[in-house]
Order: sequence, then C-alpha cells, then structure tokens
Amino acid sequence: MDLIDKLKTIGERIAKTKEQVTTEEATKNAFVMPFISALGYDVFNPLEVIPEFTADIGIKKGEKVDYCITKEGNPIIIIECKHWKEKLEKHDSQLSRYFHVSNTRFAILTNGIKYRFFTDLDAKNKMDERPFIEFDMTKIDEVIVNELKRFQKEHYDESAIIDVANDLKYSKQIKELLSKEFKTPSEDFIKYFAARVYSGRVTSKVIEQFGELVQSSVKSLLGEMINERLQMAITKQDAVEETAELEEENTVDDVPTIETTEEELQGFRIVQAILMSEIESSRISYRDSKTYFGVFLDDNNRKPICRLWLNRSKKYLGIFDEEKKEDKRLIEKIEDIYQYADDLRKTAKFYE
Repeated sequence: MDLIDKLKTIGERIAKTKEQVTTEEATKNAFVMPFISALGYDVFNPLEVIPEFTADIGIKKGEKVDYCITKEGNPIIIIECKHWKEKLEKHDSQLSRYFHVSNTRFAILTNGIKYRFFTDLDAKNKMDERPFIEFDMTKIDEVIVNELKRFQKEHYDESAIIDVANDLKYSKQIKELLSKEFKTPSEDFIKYFAARVYSGRVTSKVIEQFGELVQSSVKSLLGEMINERLQMAITKQDAVEETAELEEENTVDDVPTIETTEEELQGFRIVQAILMSEIESSRISYRDSKTYFGVFLDDNNRKPICRLWLNRSKKYLGIFDEEKKEDKRLIEKIEDIYQYADDLRKTAKFYE
C-alpha cells in the first residue's frame, strides 16, 4: 500500500473514532503511532522508536518527549503529542526546549490530527518559530504526501530535507501574505499597482479609489485562472475520450456489447426530421458505438453529421464543421437538438 493510501486510511479512522478517544495516551495509541508506522518505523522496537525520550533541560530533570525516532543509534526526529482537542500553537515553546537538548534536526508537534514540523533554519540548534510543514490528517493530499515521503525510513536524508525545508518555510509564508493581501489589500499593496498604472500623483484619494479596483481585479484574475485550469482539464478529458473512441473503432470484437437505446433512436429521428427539407431521409444513417451514437450521410464515415453523447451524466450533441472537427454542445434533454437545427443543416450541406 502506498503512503497516501496508508495516511488516508488513518485519516478516515480518525474522523470516525475521535469522539471515543478521550485521553492524550489514547490519542498517541490510536492516531500517532499508526502515523509513525506508516512512515516505515517500528513503533515496538525501542532501538528505532524510543517512547518517553529523556530531554532534561539544565538542572530540570525528568523532562520527557513522547517519542524519539533514531537512525543508527542517533536521534533524528522528536515527536511531542497532545490530546486531539488541544490547540497546538500554545505548546510550541515546550517543544522548542526539548529540541534544544535533543541533538535532532527535526521536531514534530501533533494532536494526532494536525501536525506541525519544525527545524532550525534561522539559528543552529534553536527551533524555528514557524513550522515548515503543517497539515491535517483528515485532509491529506498528494502535495503533503510527497513532502512526507522524505521522512520515510527508506528515503530519509537529513541534508536533502533541510534544503527543501528552507523553500517550504518561506513559500508557505509568501502564500499566507498573498492570501491576506488578496482578501484585504494593504495600502502598500494597493500603492504598488497604482503607481504603475496611474499616470498622476498617487495621493490618499487615489489609493482609496484603487483599493476596490485592486481587490476586484485580483478576484477576476483568480477566477479566470481557475476557469482556464478547468478548461484545460476538460480538453484533456476530451482527448482521452477521443483516443478511447479511436481504439474502439480499430478493435474487432466478436461479441456484440453495444445496445442502441430508445433515446438514441429518438435523437436520430429528430436529426432526420431537421434535415428532411434538405436531404432525403433514406440517405441519413447511424452507427452506434460503446461511447457515442454517430449520424452519417450516405452511411459514409467520412461524412459525419453529428454525434450523440448520451451514455453519461451530462448529455452532449457533437456537431462537425467543414474540417470535420467536432464541437460538443451541452443538452439537458433530447429535444434540445432542435435548438441546433441550423448548424445540422449547415453540416449536411458541406457534403452536397
């Protein structure tokens, strides 16, 4: 089982059982130990995962951190655990004290659901104030999993993680700043853009005027970027479907598995009716396939008139242009084909 599957399984279990986990010790057993195991470490081997690891600070004795993961006898990661209902931020200073005396480069603070990964990028042997990785076990995605893979026993490489941690830490802070500016632009943020597009002197009145412009422009741009990504995804899916269609057309299947539905036949009759004023109905034929229902002129696959895509949650009518490129139109019901009567007649005339 891949790491992402293991972590998602843990996340699903957490969502279902957390209300029954009433103590910090139960949190460690039910949520944290499975996470450590998912990274490939043997939680029952004290030479690999040390529970209650000693982290004495100066004259203060008896200080313990919940877990310490070791490699070749050397501590590499300490983990401090809290009950799943605890807010982690108020325990950062406690973990920082343990980090200072543990001789590790990485420290994890967790309540079994949320995880905060720290290192010492700002000052050697002093834990950074901000984590370089934060995530929620119930919202695991591939981006987080790719970072966690670096901590797996079989892939662990301290120097490589430190290099990536530097980028992750500052990238995270930049994204937080951008998110804040996008939601509520600061005066400096507004002034930056106003000074570059406004030809006059940037006064407080101009900044006030540009405040709404900047905010609306950001929202518009983000919306356009999202739509562009969605369109790219749709185009990619269409390409996959087109490849599947070509493979299907080139495959000989001795066992017929295609069933022409009454809805497809109804659509065919509608196309016939639309074209009757231009072409004899006997010249209009159809061929059914696993993925679409094709309508042709003179039973010639070089003369496609349209395709009906009805065997899916969303229905489409595919109309061909002079270059035989298909343009899919969304239809809610089969009668919507009548809305494209002129386009269908135009396509049929290409072949006359």
